[in-house]
Amino acid sequence: MVNYPNKKKQPVSQNWPVHEEKKLYTAYRGMNLEEDLNESNRAYLEQDIAVIYKKPTPIQIVKVDYPRRAAAKIVEAYYQKPSTTDYNGLYRGHYIDFEAKETKVDYFPFKNISEHQILHLERVLKHGGIAFLMLAFTSREEVYLIDASYVTASYRKDEKKITYVQAQTYGHLVRQGFAPRLHYLEILDEYYLKEGS
Repeated sequence: MVNYPNKKKQPVSQNWPVHEEKKLYTAYRGMNLEEDLNESNRAYLEQDIAVIYKKPTPIQIVKVDYPRRAAAKIVEAYYQKPSTTDYNGLYRGHYIDFEAKETKVDYFPFKNISEHQILHLERVLKHGGIAFLMLAFTSREEVYLIDASYVTASYRKDEKKITYVQAQTYGHLVRQGFAPRLHYLEILDEYYLKEGS
């Protein structure tokens, strides 16, 4: 038995099948794509593999409440301008730019991505950068890396969504682990940065 801090006991089996290990790992920590990406990027940075950061959202602070000196609280703020994508950085001398989205159902509706974000991804592709969508299907505990060229073409064709089956077909399942939590750079190595490509 394993004793957890909440006083619940869990039986320990020495014969867990290999395919259940991922499920057990992700089931206990819950899925939050942004948190997983931030942890992954921190691991990549600490291991001197890549420099990829979450972009700050540009806001204009309008009103701050000072109930006491050490407890200032922003009570009113507005977005200064539309944000582009969530993450960018460098990996093996290449510019990386991507948007991260989650869905609880078996499809991702395009209404959840902005026109200016699609335009930004198209511009990154046009100028030779590597751009993609990281899409988490939280109910399935799976994350897919989908190339921006597929995402932007589908959006421009007025398709309403990317289904789970489309993500499986046109995207790449991201292996999950500990440090990094999401091994998405493996996909870049295999499909974007192969020698001679």
